[in-house]
Amino acid sequence: MFTQIIHYSLHFLAPFLFGKLLFKNHWWDASLIMLSTMLIDLDHLLVSPIFEPNRCSIGFHPMHTIWAALLYGLMLLAPSWKWRAVAFGCLWHLCTDLIDCLI
Repeated sequence: MFTQIIHYSLHFLAPFLFGKLLFKNHWWDASLIMLSTMLIDLDHLLVSPIFEPNRCSIGFHPMHTIWAALLYGLMLLAPSWKWRAVAFGCLWHLCTDLIDCLI
């Protein structure tokens, strides 16, 4: 249960902290954008079973691969703060999932 609290806190609370720290002028909108990057978990619907408690999603699901991470990293170079918020949110999502795999 402790790992679930950590995992979901990182997913749902950290975007607001990052919004305040990284996107001061647009922190609320950036936080909501980063929160919406949870949608990359829709790729879990492509496998059966959809949820496997012992499965690490990093490298398993299409939006959780190194190739997706490289794309998210490239998106950090976008001139729009909105696209940078999407990129940062996706990368943070992957970091959170990786932390969960390591725990």
